[in-house]
Amino acid sequence: MANGSTTARRHQLSEFLRARRARITPEDVGMPSAGRRRTPGLRREEVAVLAGVGVSWYTWLEQGRDIRVSGEVLDAVGRALRLDEAEREHLYVLAGLNPPRTVRKDREVTPELRRLVDAWSPRPALLRDRYRNLLAINDGTRAVLGYDDTDHNCMISFFTNTRYREPYEHWASVAPAVVASFRAEAARTPDDPEFHRLVAELTAVSPEFAELWARHDVGVPAQAVKAVHHPEVGRLLFDTTTLTVTDHPDWYLELYNPRPGTGTAELVERLSRLRVVVAHPG
Repeated sequence: MANGSTTARRHQLSEFLRARRARITPEDVGMPSAGRRRTPGLRREEVAVLAGVGVSWYTWLEQGRDIRVSGEVLDAVGRALRLDEAEREHLYVLAGLNPPRTVRKDREVTPELRRLVDAWSPRPALLRDRYRNLLAINDGTRAVLGYDDTDHNCMISFFTNTRYREPYEHWASVAPAVVASFRAEAARTPDDPEFHRLVAELTAVSPEFAELWARHDVGVPAQAVKAVHHPEVGRLLFDTTTLTVTDHPDWYLELYNPRPGTGTAELVERLSRLRVVVAHPG
């Protein structure tokens, strides 16, 4: 017996499919518009033909009946109804399935995102993709974490960049969580060759990574405290938060906020002033 939330979801599914069907004419999909139509848009049997499913099955789906659905059939219905990406995801949710993970191919970082990353300075901030490739970093990231133009991937830098690794307090205790999060992300698309390439590269250059990867631990990025011993200003403590970019769900914004009561904010400001003096002496 369906509970209240399931009943409401099926009702929304019924209304959504009827509304999407009503906005498409037979001419839009190359079908003859024969006979008088009492309602706008396609008929149910026409949607069924376009999707390659049975008329009765599609009728039950649109009526919100308790029937078994698959992603393949929902994709066929979505194509027949000319659903865009957001509508296709909505159809999955209303049908009770997890929406397929959509990865956008463009890597062009918008000026708005770059300004946001830069505006976080002198505190560190970075924008990365799901492979941990660095898409944008600010001056705070360079000054505090030791990143420079040779760093292109967070995972590779974490395990191989001595400028980044040496100041990182408790590196060995943090590394398992870093790898567990990376494994969980890779598992979402197990056939993705880029994850396979990165794992092979890291395994070849880092025995620590190879050992941790073999554990098969999984986790998720979580808010945490990061401790850094900076050679110029000493110990820094940050609250770190990872945010997902809404229109690029495979992009993540990592923000480092000085931990209150530790003097970190003042030290970061001091480090920023030192960098300005070095860059513009006199």
